[in-house]
Amino acid sequence: MKGDVRERIQKLLVTGDNRLKQGVDSAKVRGSYEQALELAREAGLEDSVRPLVEIRLADLERLARESRPPEPPAA
Repeated sequence: MKGDVRERIQKLLVTGDNRLKQGVDSAKVRGSYEQALELAREAGLEDSVRPLVEIRLADLERLARESRPPEPPAA
């Protein structure tokens, strides 16, 4: 049972990673990572999966900030 859950969690993480590399909408990327975390939470594996998801979400936020156009200077 746990092996199957671990495999599904890994698949969701890889799906999110691949979506990110392919330039898919960040909401879909985030959704994959959050699904993996939710599945881990339900299976009692949250402590081992949460750090992996947090790193990915932080990278996603960083990339979103870097891709925004610069704000115009204040007048």
